[in-house]
Amino acid sequence: MRYGYKLMAEGFGPAELVRQAVRAEEAGFDFVEISDHYHPWLESQGHSPFAWTVLGAIAAKTERLGLATGVTCPSMRYHPAIIAQAAATLQLVSDGRFTLGLGAGESLNEHIVGPVPSARVRHERLREAIEIIRLLWRGGYHSYDGRHLQLHDARVFDLPERLPEIAVAVSGEASVRLAAELADGLFAVEPRRELVAGFRERGGNGPLFAEVPLAWGPSEEEAVEAAFTNAKWALSGWKVMSELPNPVNFEAASGTVRPEDVAQQFACGPDPQKHLQAIATYAEAGFDHLVLQNAGDDPDGFIDFFARELKPQLAAVPAGA
Repeated sequence: MRYGYKLMAEGFGPAELVRQAVRAEEAGFDFVEISDHYHPWLESQGHSPFAWTVLGAIAAKTERLGLATGVTCPSMRYHPAIIAQAAATLQLVSDGRFTLGLGAGESLNEHIVGPVPSARVRHERLREAIEIIRLLWRGGYHSYDGRHLQLHDARVFDLPERLPEIAVAVSGEASVRLAAELADGLFAVEPRRELVAGFRERGGNGPLFAEVPLAWGPSEEEAVEAAFTNAKWALSGWKVMSELPNPVNFEAASGTVRPEDVAQQFACGPDPQKHLQAIATYAEAGFDHLVLQNAGDDPDGFIDFFARELKPQLAAVPAGA
């Protein structure tokens, strides 16, 4: 079992995210994961730096910490040839510590370069994008003529001996099938055992990433209030989250969310048993790379809480795969 720290790129600027990653390594986290967004979920969050620059700086300032995107859409805002090059470079400068998390894309970030197609087409594009990335990682010059994406005489010159693993974001049978066929692992945001089982049944045997929603605070009330302010958008559900185009839309969509609703979704407060119970839910579902996502206001307080209260007890968390 490996435990990661979620870099909340929508809530902090790039230099602060690098600082948090350094602290996460010192506290004993195994890896960090960062979303690859152009916009934050809410205007009040106020940030959304370029994830690849942040990861490069983290690679330079850490020694053992794993790095992951959670997740990158490689087929609209970026062309997959660019992601193939970026991931290979990051794997080299991090000495093999990078995992490339990929997904079909959200309107929030991808609409900036043109109309966002249907979910079905987005998944078709994701399939073609992964095929292009894999093709370029073989070395040499390659071309590709897909239904949606093309590649013309391209070569990635700097390739690592050990290529990054690819983890695909999944939410249902179609994406699980894609992950098992073309990826090394999967990435999820819900503790659904059937996602893990479907991946394994189809031959998938790589890392299983999942984000665990937590909110540390000196009191339960303060933690709930922070999670309500910072993460009420998350309760809209993935079908909504993938389709809304701007932070103002997420503000409207989460207008009926109450603090008590957030308290049911996030483990809130200073009680380690609450947080350990939430972590165990994901472990029992079979996930083995758990990303601790703190929606509280104090990242340093949470990192200290992890080192002091959670990490010593994590060996007792049952695994379920």
